[in-house]
Amino acid sequence: MKIISYNVNGIRSAISKGFLDWVQAANPDVLCLQEIKCCEDKLDKAAFEALGYHAYIHPAVKKGYSGVATFTKEKPVTATVGCGNSLYDCEGRVLRLDFPEYSILNV
Repeated sequence: MKIISYNVNGIRSAISKGFLDWVQAANPDVLCLQEIKCCEDKLDKAAFEALGYHAYIHPAVKKGYSGVATFTKEKPVTATVGCGNSLYDCEGRVLRLDFPEYSILNV
C-alpha cells in the first residue's frame, strides 16, 4: 500500500501546474494533502474522482488559509472532520478516516 503526504501550498495552484498528472503517475492508495488553501466548493473533486479517488476535505474557516484533504481509493467506513475543539477545527487541520478491518490497508 502506498500513502503519500504532501504540503501543496494551494491545491488549485498545484493542479494548474500538473499536480493531477503527478497523482496519476504516483498512484497512491491514500493521498493526504496539507495547506490546500481552498474551500470545498472551489475544489474540483470530480478531477480526483475521475482518477478513482473518494475526496474528503477540511478547509479552514478563513479563506485562503491552511486546510487539509485526503483522497482514498477505498471508501472509508467513517470520516471525521476535525478533532472536536473549535479552537483548532476552525483552521482545518484534522481529518480522520477509518477503514474496514479487511481492507487494502491490512494487506
